[in-house]
Amino acid sequence: MALGKKSKQLFLKTKTLITMLDPKSPISEQYRTIRTNIIFSSVDQEMRTILITSAGPEEGKSTTTANLAVVFAQQGKKVLLVDADLRKPTAHYTFNLLNTTGLTSVLTNQTSLVNVFKNTDVNNLYVLTSGPIPPNPSELLGSNAMDRFIEEALREFDLVLFDTPPVLVVSDAQVLANKCDGSVLVVGSGIVEKEAALKTKEVLASSKAKILGVVLNNKKRSKASNYYYYNYKYSSKND
Repeated sequence: MALGKKSKQLFLKTKTLITMLDPKSPISEQYRTIRTNIIFSSVDQEMRTILITSAGPEEGKSTTTANLAVVFAQQGKKVLLVDADLRKPTAHYTFNLLNTTGLTSVLTNQTSLVNVFKNTDVNNLYVLTSGPIPPNPSELLGSNAMDRFIEEALREFDLVLFDTPPVLVVSDAQVLANKCDGSVLVVGSGIVEKEAALKTKEVLASSKAKILGVVLNNKKRSKASNYYYYNYKYSSKND
């Protein structure tokens, strides 16, 4: 039997936001471990703007971004999750929000940030959806308007997380990475080839991005056990 629209949205939310719906699960604990590693990844500089990306599609970058946003908010930080994937946005589906206005509306001076970010069911967590899909995503993300947006966001929030498109597909993440304090690369186990992952790291490094680490997604636990839906391993940039 086909799921109705509301049932489908609830299913997707349940499937994606495990840190909100099952905070005591082993997977949620993995997300908290990633959170801890990000906090301690830089002694000299507090990480307040973090970009999350992947080499290619379907590696779990948006799910990783959403769950990291939840666990940081659960820690007491005021968090803004920004859907900066201006080609295939998903945050409005994950959090069941309208996407008539959002990031593109702010960057094109149609409105201000305070008018468009949205509350969620998680205390301290707010979402800025992508807004209408523009014809020039890379140009918008690399613009002076984005610099002003980041400054405005940091006056309002403790932490800003950017969900961006895959690095090897378009240049959007590369353009935005050097504007952020750090970047996290999500790698789908069994999905991305080692060469593609290394190429992604090189591309980010060439844009002067500070790579905080790699999240290994969908890693099988052992031969005798089942897959976690999402199982994460965090490794330092020197691994």
